[in-house]
Amino acid sequence: MVVDCADSLKVEDASNLGVYRSSEWAERCFCKQCGTPLFYRLVGQNLHFASAEAFDDRQGYVLASQIFIDDKPGYYEFANQTHNMTGAEVFAAFAPPGGGPAKD
Repeated sequence: MVVDCADSLKVEDASNLGVYRSSEWAERCFCKQCGTPLFYRLVGQNLHFASAEAFDDRQGYVLASQIFIDDKPGYYEFANQTHNMTGAEVFAAFAPPGGGPAKD
């Protein structure tokens, strides 16, 4: 579960921020002290998605969308209706100028 922070995420002290390149298009960022996942970001773009668990006050958060719905396990289903996007739709929506997943 993430919060779409777009380009507004600011890291004040990156000295304890670990970065793991999890795919050709995304990096996962975590606390090097405790291992807590903090956010992921799209490579080559200023788009960030913070873990909902990184916030102390999560009151009012609403599960509004799901991505990579075509890859979700068949054993779970959320109760509320959401905007659903397949992997292809995600890549099309977040592709950098020129198309395709972001690459170095």
